[in-house]
Amino acid sequence: MKISKKTGIFLFSLAGLLMALTIIIHQNPGPSANPREELLKKILSCGIIVLACLVFAKWYEKFTTIPVELYQSRHLIWKLAKNDFKKRYAGSYMGAAWALAQPVVTVVMYYIVFDKLMGGAGRGVEDAPFVLFLTAGLVPWFYFNEALNNGTNALREYDYLVKKVVFKISILPIIKIIAASFIHVFFVAVLLIVAALYGYYPTIYTIQILYYSICLFVFVLALCYTTCSIVVFFKDLTQIINIVLQIGIWATPILWNLDAAPKKWVMVLKLNPLVYIVNGFRSAIYRQEWFFEDFFSTMYFWIVTVVLFGIGVAVFKRLKNHFADVL
Repeated sequence: MKISKKTGIFLFSLAGLLMALTIIIHQNPGPSANPREELLKKILSCGIIVLACLVFAKWYEKFTTIPVELYQSRHLIWKLAKNDFKKRYAGSYMGAAWALAQPVVTVVMYYIVFDKLMGGAGRGVEDAPFVLFLTAGLVPWFYFNEALNNGTNALREYDYLVKKVVFKISILPIIKIIAASFIHVFFVAVLLIVAALYGYYPTIYTIQILYYSICLFVFVLALCYTTCSIVVFFKDLTQIINIVLQIGIWATPILWNLDAAPKKWVMVLKLNPLVYIVNGFRSAIYRQEWFFEDFFSTMYFWIVTVVLFGIGVAVFKRLKNHFADVL
């Protein structure tokens, strides 16, 4: 089913209007809420929504081409994603077990260093066992790390498909991200087992893990359309991303608690969209908080993700015709 341009613009603008109205009407119930800060958040959020609607209306065709192609190729995407996952470990004696070994060793080493040797320094007022606190932060990070690296190199790895005129190369990044999702499912299961061992059994809040995983999936896909396009022409981007990821694991409250940070830095740290994801996993596992309770963080995350997706689509469409020549 194809949606006309007028209908598409209307639906997108309606969604933006509803989001803006929700932001305007919402009142932060927290006792520490700053009226001026809340007003500034609302003005900035509504301004970004209006700008996004105007840009979407102007370049409607460019922004909708890739989502339509992804939907039309959904069966092919699923098949290629499964093949990609199997191919990655073909010929290895331990197979997919190697994909699980390094993250497990990483969790164990961080646990020994930060909990046993350092006594859990930096956790702030967190009541949960440190190994659960740590695992809940590392599970989404491992997914983000692998999906971003693999998605960035999707066009280079499948260069023989890029050179085919009839092949829809826009599906390549999502194939790599779906392949990374298979390992993510395993680690979510490990996280639930660790939580159960410490007495935190699944509750109605636990279903939010699916929501936050979808959030992370869409966010990394939005990033990959930009990175996979640029890396074709600027191969050093891969090394830059690795350095950024090394910094990112410390800039995100994975090994430390956001409550332990100085208050003046909390707002700056929250500009990192992954803070929303990491805190969300912990809320789903043991804090028993709903995602909509942190209203502005939810709105901020989705506004940033939509903007990044729009930028990624625009960059991809702009450079698409030159991929085959360079590769």
